[in-house]
Amino acid sequence: MRVAIKLNLNGVYLPAFNRNLNYKNASFNKNFMIIGSAHNPKEIKIKEKQNCKKIFISPIFKSEKNNNYLDTIKFNLLANQTKKQIISLGGINSKNFRKIKLTKSCGFASISWIKKNGLNKI
Repeated sequence: MRVAIKLNLNGVYLPAFNRNLNYKNASFNKNFMIIGSAHNPKEIKIKEKQNCKKIFISPIFKSEKNNNYLDTIKFNLLANQTKKQIISLGGINSKNFRKIKLTKSCGFASISWIKKNGLNKI
């Protein structure tokens, strides 16, 4: 966090394992955005205390690397735990992309699908 402020960056990402809560006293510019990720209700509450404006909830769908996933119903149950904006992450591909519209998600992120197909095929 200190490095992001020192370098005058416009935001920082806090992974789910980061549980540090002493970001409230840091001085940011008005456009600075804190984004975090969570996998369960406890981690969502921690991200709220860290003043995250948006929270990634993952994994929403089954992927090659992860068989433990939420799917749309469990995802929405987690998303309803907060009033913060939620971004779906994990296992998103062309087959399940339309299911994201069934969630409380304001956006999505997918590294492997975008790498594999390029941005122009979304």
